[in-house]
This record gives sequence, C-alpha cells and structure tokens, in this order.
Amino acid sequence: GCAAELANCCLAECVPRCLRLECCRLPCCGAGRLPVALLQCCSACSAARLRLARMASMVLRQTIGVVQSAGPSCSYGPSSCHHDSQYASVKFLPKVNKFSLGHSTIDSFSSIQKRSGVIQASTSQVSAMDTISSPSDDLTNDKPKKPSEASLILIRHGESMWNEKNLFTGCVDVPLTTKGVEEAIEAGKRISNIPVDMIFTSALIRAQMTAMLAMTQHRRRKVPIIMHNESEQAKQWSEVYSEETISQSISVVTAWQLNERMYGELQGLNKQETADRYGKEKVHEWRRSYDIPPPNGESLEMCAERAVAYFKENIEPQLQAGKNIMIAAHGNSLRSIIMYLDALTSQEVISLELSTGIPLLYIFKEGKFMRRGSPVGPTEAGVYAYTKRLAVYRQKLDEML
Repeated sequence: GCAAELANCCLAECVPRCLRLECCRLPCCGAGRLPVALLQCCSACSAARLRLARMASMVLRQTIGVVQSAGPSCSYGPSSCHHDSQYASVKFLPKVNKFSLGHSTIDSFSSIQKRSGVIQASTSQVSAMDTISSPSDDLTNDKPKKPSEASLILIRHGESMWNEKNLFTGCVDVPLTTKGVEEAIEAGKRISNIPVDMIFTSALIRAQMTAMLAMTQHRRRKVPIIMHNESEQAKQWSEVYSEETISQSISVVTAWQLNERMYGELQGLNKQETADRYGKEKVHEWRRSYDIPPPNGESLEMCAERAVAYFKENIEPQLQAGKNIMIAAHGNSLRSIIMYLDALTSQEVISLELSTGIPLLYIFKEGKFMRRGSPVGPTEAGVYAYTKRLAVYRQKLDEML
C-alpha cells in the first residue's frame, strides 16, 4: 500500500516545487495514481528522495519476488510475469536495497494486493479490505518482528451417539447426537470473538463435526475447508481456484494422531456391563491409569506419545509463527496435550476431566503457554479469558460487523 503514501509525499513536497520550476505540469490523478513524468520530476527533489528511500525499504521487507504492473490485471506467483507494453514497471527486489521505477509513459500506478501468498496487480486504487501490520520504523533492523502472542483453543467434541448409549467408543467413527450438535454450536458461540487462522482435528467425524459447527458461529464468517492430502488426486480434486474465496476460508487439517485412544477389545462394549463382567476396579484401572492399557488397546501414555509428538511437530510451529489455532479432538488426546501445556505429572493428568463441547483457551507468548480458562460467551460480561490483543480484536469485529 505504498502508492497512496507516495502520492501524499509528492503532492505535499514536489508538486508545488515542480509547478514553480515548470519542469512538468501534469496533474495528480488521485491518491495512489501518479504519472511517471511527475515521479521522475519528484525523484530529482532531494526532499522527496529520502521519503522514497524509506518507503522503498519498508516495502522491500514485506514483499517477496519481483512484481511488475502489466496492464489492467495480472496475477503473480513465485515467478515474475513479464509483458511488453507501454506501461511503467515497478520492481520490488528481495534482499536488495533497490527500488526501480520504469520510464515508459503511464497514466497510473498499479495497486498491489497480497492475498493468501499470491500477489495481484491491477489499476484500481489500493484496497483497504486487508490490512497488514506496519514494519518497524527502525530501518537498520532487517529481521521481521516476532509475533507477540497467539491463541490456542482446545475443544473436546460434543456428545456422540455412543456416548449417549454408554459404549466404549475409542477409534470407532461415530457421529454426534442432536445434543452433541447443540454443544458444538454453543462452543462456537463461546469462541466467536477469538481469532482462528487454522484448525486441527482428528480423523474421526465427531471431532470434525464439532469444529465445523463451531465455526458457523464465528463472527468473521470464514468457511472451514478440510484439506485432503491423502493422495495427489485428492489434492487436485479439492483445489480452490479463487484467491478471494481462499482469503475467506480456514484450512482444516485432519490427523489420526489426534484420535481418541484406541480401547482395543472394549470398543463397542457397554461400560456398565463391562464393569459387571471384569469388576469396577479393573475397568477403572483401564480407563484412568496412565500406563495400563485395556486388552489390545492403548494406554493414556501411548496416546500421549503420538498426540504430543504431533502437537510439537505440526501445531506448535504454527503458534510460533503467530497463527491462532483451534484443535477439536477427544478426551484422551486433549488430556495428553494439556499434560504437555501445563507440565502435569502422570498422576495429575489421570484426574483431569474435560467436558464435551466446552472450549479451553491458552495464550502462547514468548515460548510459554498460559491457560486463560474457558472463553465466555459473546453476551456475557466477564472478560477474564481475554488478553489486550484479543480485546482489540473483538473491538475491531464490533466496528466491522
């Protein structure tokens, strides 16, 4: 968005001087649209030169690749797009302290928009739809500023049809009940003012339903889209070709590592009947001990090994990059992750109970996780779960929507 600032600079300092010196009398076409002849004139002005250098340096730090304006509309990927035309070119060269302006005749500069990793150029004015954080004024610091904090939301899926029947479910893939759907929607209301950039769920439908239904209540109205990476064909067939649509979507990554722990030979059995058959103490040991698995099943320790390893490898780097993450999963896989986040002992984690459909909020800041409790609903007065950054985000939502 440097074109508008460039226009203001030239209008304020160069145009009056240029008119007095009669080196050009070309009128300005409006914020963000300047004739090249005027720019060439401005570049001779020492007062403007410093401004141009500062703005060029600012743009260089947030622009990747080489961008050239080439007519009414042109989209750019990783490689440059080259056209022979009468239009001027604007080049942003990464890691090179250079800002070059073309010398051909042009009526206006192209505005540059960055959307979902694709840079687009068009002759329209700079869009105010997507705002980006301003870089530091300290031009000597080339390192990007680290994100101050990120949000992590954990949601145990709503009631499943086997929860309702009091059956051991484990890794059997069963859907939510009507009550479970309502719990997922209520969870969505509780997180409706918290930013979500990416969603992780297990490979089981009850967790995926919970994530999808929760996002129907979010105030940004972004659409969750499940990423299908199981094969090249699946990737191709689920490709989205609209950058505008992508910008209004949220990626949903499914991972079997976030599945509920596998209950082995208990899966499908009635919990009460199993207790009557094997004894309450034995069943309690299978269900609540840390390192004793049910017959041919997983212990909580085994579940934690895969769930925490996946979290460290795939989710924590996203938080470090400033992404706000939601995880919709299961009682035992989430207990495992909470054990890691809160540094719980094996004895402490076995007594941890998670209610279905109740989200937990963590703040990731300076490499540490801080639990903020359960986010309050949008109409409730309490704000104990929010940080200053989340309060500002909510205020922006109120102003926008």
